[in-house]
Amino acid sequence: QTSFYGRFRHFLDIIDPRTLFVTESRLKEAVQLLEDYKHGTLPPGVTNKELWGAQKIKQAIIHPDTNETIFMPFRMSGMVVGLLLPNQTLASTVFWQWLNQSHNACVNYANRNATKPSPTSKFIQGYLGAVISAVSIAVGLNVLIKRANKFTPATRLLIQRFVPFPAVASANICNVVLMRHTELEEGIDVLDNNGNIVGSSRIAAKHALLETALTRVVLPMPILVLPPIIMSVLEKTSLLRSRPRMILPVQSLVCLAAFGLALPLAISLFPQMSEVSTCLVTPRGLLCLP
Repeated sequence: QTSFYGRFRHFLDIIDPRTLFVTESRLKEAVQLLEDYKHGTLPPGVTNKELWGAQKIKQAIIHPDTNETIFMPFRMSGMVVGLLLPNQTLASTVFWQWLNQSHNACVNYANRNATKPSPTSKFIQGYLGAVISAVSIAVGLNVLIKRANKFTPATRLLIQRFVPFPAVASANICNVVLMRHTELEEGIDVLDNNGNIVGSSRIAAKHALLETALTRVVLPMPILVLPPIIMSVLEKTSLLRSRPRMILPVQSLVCLAAFGLALPLAISLFPQMSEVSTCLVTPRGLLCLP
C-alpha cells in the first residue's frame, strides 16, 4: 500500500463487479475464515488463495468503520452509464445528471469515514449542492453548444458527449466540500505510529479534503472522456450502423472497461493513511517534526 502500483492492484480487487453478487452465506463464510485466521484456529487445508479471496470479499462489502454490510448498488463497483447516451434532450440530461449525483451521494454515504459522524443535514446539503451544480453546468453547456452556429452537426454532437465531464467534476468537488465541511471546522482524528488516536487536526482535515477533491476530479476523466471517443469510432462501423440496438450494450461494456481503469487509478493516487508534520509550541516558537 506504500506504492501506487500496490494500491492500484488492491483497489482493482475491491471494485471487482463479481463481488456485487456474493451471497450472504458466502460473506459470512469469508468473515468467519478471517476470524479463524486472526485467532489461530484455521481448519486444516485452508490455502493462502482462499484467505486472500475472503479478504477481497470482506473489503468490498463490509464497511471498515461500522462493520456493516454496504447495500449492493452503493458499493464501489456500481456505476451509471446513462450520462454518455448520444442525442440527449434537456429532460434526459437533467434526469441522468440527477440520477448520477443521487447514486454518488449514496455511494459517498455508504463508504463514508464513520469515525466522526456528520449530521444528516450536511449529507442533504451536499446532495442538493451536487445535483444543482451538475444539472446547471450540463444544461448551460448544452444550451451554449446548440446555439453555436459555427459548429457542424457532427462536431456539435461530439462536443455534447464531453459535457458530462465538467458537470460531474464540478459537482463532485461541490459534494465533497459541502458534505465534509464539518471536518474543516472540527478537524479529523490523528493517529500515532501504533494506530492510537492522539488528537484532532484541522490541518490534517484540509489535507484530506484536498486529496479527496483531486481524486473526484481525476475519477470521471477516463469514464467520461474515453467512451465518447471510442463510441464515436465504433458507431461508424457497419456492425453498429446495421444494428442500432447494440449501441447501448456496447457502450455499457466500454464504460465498464473505462470504469475498471478509472476507479482504482483515482483512488490509488494518494495513500489511504497520510502523514502530516507535528508542531509543538516551545519558548522559542513552533518546533515541527516530520
